[in-house]
Amino acid sequence: MPRQADEAHRPRAPLSRQRVLSAAVALADEGGADALSMRKIAQHLGVVPMALYKHVAHKDELLDGMIDAVVGEIDPPVEDADWKTTVRLRVLSARRMLLRHPWAPGVIEARMKARAAPTPAVTAYLDQMIGVFRAGGFPLDLLHHAMHVMGSRLLGFSQELFDDSPGRPPDADALPPEEAAARYPHIAALARAVTHDEGSVVGAGCDDQFEFEFALDLTLDGLERLRAAAG
Repeated sequence: MPRQADEAHRPRAPLSRQRVLSAAVALADEGGADALSMRKIAQHLGVVPMALYKHVAHKDELLDGMIDAVVGEIDPPVEDADWKTTVRLRVLSARRMLLRHPWAPGVIEARMKARAAPTPAVTAYLDQMIGVFRAGGFPLDLLHHAMHVMGSRLLGFSQELFDDSPGRPPDADALPPEEAAARYPHIAALARAVTHDEGSVVGAGCDDQFEFEFALDLTLDGLERLRAAAG
């Protein structure tokens, strides 16, 4: 029997929730979560769209499941490490996960706002991280503040006030560079400081990874000083 015919008669792996979520994550990695649809997932899996609803009831459940699938990629805690090392390593692992799945921060933010509670995997992850802080000697009142100040950074991303990433398209409504520099001299000075081109008014952008780790280390160092004082 020819190889093609043999493959055609080979039984497919049964459809499962895990297969549906894996396909959805792969498609979102390629085209973003906004372009995701049950029809595209069904085409990717070679099934009819209605077959998917046996495993995910609707789009929101699909997105929640996708979040849990990628959060499951975060490295587990390192054994015998102090609290600060453990938190830092897990947060940076979360960031690497998000770099593999660029759609995830936006979906996580949107679903966290829409849901009464985080998804199960996010809840379990946050519970583990709280346990790390507690084992490190954080009293509950300081831990409450710590969770607020860490915020989404615990999941590997943060909301930025300015987006100065390289390659960002120009704003059609923005002032000409010279006029903007005259009107907002302090912003212009900061922009000049971070650009590699001294003659440019608008900065060429910063190293996102460096800035993320800088803020993370600053936060952890500050929390360590407060923990020591409380202890």
